[in-house]
Amino acid sequence: MSTNTELSELPPLALYVHLPWCVRKCPYCDFNSYTAGDDAPRDRYLGALLKDLAIESERAAGRPLISVFLGGGTPSLFSPQQIGLLLEEVDRCFVLASNVEITMEANPGTVECGDPAGYRMAGVNRLSIGAQSFSASSLQLLGRIHSVDDIERSVAGAQAAGFDNINIDLMYGLPEQETAAAILDIERGARLGVNHLSWYQLTLEPNTVFHARPPSGLPDEEQCFDIQTQGQERLAGLGYEQYEISAYARDGQRAEHNLNYWSYGDYLAVGAGAHGKVSTAGGIWRYAKPANPKQYMGHIEGGGHPIELHAVSAAERLFEFMLNVSRLTNGFSEDLFRRRTGLAVASLHERLEPSLQRGLIEASGEHFWRVTPFGRRFLNDLQAEFLAE
Repeated sequence: MSTNTELSELPPLALYVHLPWCVRKCPYCDFNSYTAGDDAPRDRYLGALLKDLAIESERAAGRPLISVFLGGGTPSLFSPQQIGLLLEEVDRCFVLASNVEITMEANPGTVECGDPAGYRMAGVNRLSIGAQSFSASSLQLLGRIHSVDDIERSVAGAQAAGFDNINIDLMYGLPEQETAAAILDIERGARLGVNHLSWYQLTLEPNTVFHARPPSGLPDEEQCFDIQTQGQERLAGLGYEQYEISAYARDGQRAEHNLNYWSYGDYLAVGAGAHGKVSTAGGIWRYAKPANPKQYMGHIEGGGHPIELHAVSAAERLFEFMLNVSRLTNGFSEDLFRRRTGLAVASLHERLEPSLQRGLIEASGEHFWRVTPFGRRFLNDLQAEFLAE
């Protein structure tokens, strides 16, 4: 593989903060999350996060943050006051871009959503609400504890609190779900006036209850493809532009934090199990924090000793870049590849040929490439073409 070894410029930098507790673990969820119970040490965990932010600020080295994402778990189990303290420390430790996007995940319902006005005052300017479905029976099958009415109240409450940048998550390919029901979910989400929809297929991930005991009545591959095709057409008709495999935005309100991931940008990691990627002039590095919250808190309270970094090799960079940008519907430029990986464009050309021959990818202009509709249907096959040899 023909390579360069240095980056000519550093990519944008984001910050991810993990808040790991939920009221109840969903049977399909493979995220690093834990049931909160009555004794989740939120205050102690918050103290560890504040110390961790100071540690990560050294990794930032003065680079501005374009986005902050509070994910989980269910971050809205933390009070607006706690989120305010967290974001005050973010502001103290880092340089923030003038238009920084600050997203917080929240679940519908009184128990899990908290006070939208309080979160808005704390500095959150984008909410991502885990609706998943507008079918009461589907919510029950998915192990969700909120109701359909809770979804509508949560979105209306957020809008009343001043949030004009709201995403809702919706799933398809659910047990016993017909195409019409999936389309109805989209239409009900759109009627709420949100400017962003994340619409993705239910998958049975390893180490989940659904993987061990799959629910009955799951649509087969052809049925899911039919749902996907008709759903994408309906989303377009409702004014949502698809810009990533599962992301749809109105009025250009794309998720900057996620776009940074998909464009092979950098991101700092704060919280239990958080993963980071940082570029320097001499290389690209990955690292992770201890996954268990108790181990994480002990690690940070003990001084947050340096975590061993993994240097990303040239072959890994090429695969990681393609793993991410292949999700973008508009494709990518060879210039972006060169700037984000530090590799010669010739190394990309060497690996593109099999995908071109199979019709998985195509040229979309001079020095631009994009995944074909056929390639999007078989995205895993396309991405596998770029695995390190």
